[in-house]
Amino acid sequence: MRKFRIGFIVLLALLLVFTMGQTGAEAKEHKEKELHDVEKLLKGKDGTIILRNLKGKTFVYNQERSKERFTPESTFKVPNALIGLQTSTIRDEYEVKRWDGTIREFENWNRDHTLASGMKHSVIWYYQDMARDIGKKQMQHYMNLLDYGNQDISGGIDTFWLDSSLKITAREQIDFIEKLVKEQLPFAEKYQKTVKRMMIKDEQDEYTLHGKTGTRLSDLGLGWYIGFIKTTKEKWVFATNIDGTGSEAKNVILAVLKQKDIIRE
Repeated sequence: MRKFRIGFIVLLALLLVFTMGQTGAEAKEHKEKELHDVEKLLKGKDGTIILRNLKGKTFVYNQERSKERFTPESTFKVPNALIGLQTSTIRDEYEVKRWDGTIREFENWNRDHTLASGMKHSVIWYYQDMARDIGKKQMQHYMNLLDYGNQDISGGIDTFWLDSSLKITAREQIDFIEKLVKEQLPFAEKYQKTVKRMMIKDEQDEYTLHGKTGTRLSDLGLGWYIGFIKTTKEKWVFATNIDGTGSEAKNVILAVLKQKDIIRE
């Protein structure tokens, strides 16, 4: 009889845990809401927006596109920097790479850069050089470890993220960013802190904005903005891609943050 009671109690405990897990999952799913009044922000262009706070509340615009994979373009600088630091390919955010003298399309690319300034000015040649130093074996290892998009680097070690083989959804991007915010990625915490610091775009008394743009330079027909914002009350992560430029994607996110009263003018 005593054994029966113990077994019954254990069974009840397991059922309770299972039910609570289901309830938590359902509650999180229930909190996903549609974003409204954003069509005018996109100015007639197709796109998707995901905005999520770390308490589980999520706003989404264009559910279907949020699950569609696109090339990450320069948003890949975020995982690329983490991999470079973790593998000791780059010592720190201040390590300089010398400009090779080749005149490129943006004036501020035509000089020496550090890991941090390369992130700030989205200097492709710096991160391409670092990717070559990381090498295919280590790069593929971390793509698999991160479960980053389709993990396909077959497009070339220094080009696979640029209108090439690697593709990722907005949902996968925001999950990656959330793990970075929580410092739960498979990298040393100090490197995750470094990269988050490198992503700072705006510091105010009420908030700090961290982000990274990405633009398909071949036709300016794909733009990303990913990142997070820390306010005095909470943290929000975001990811958007549109049929436009990264700057346009950034402007859309900033407008949505203001619309949601996360940023106050």
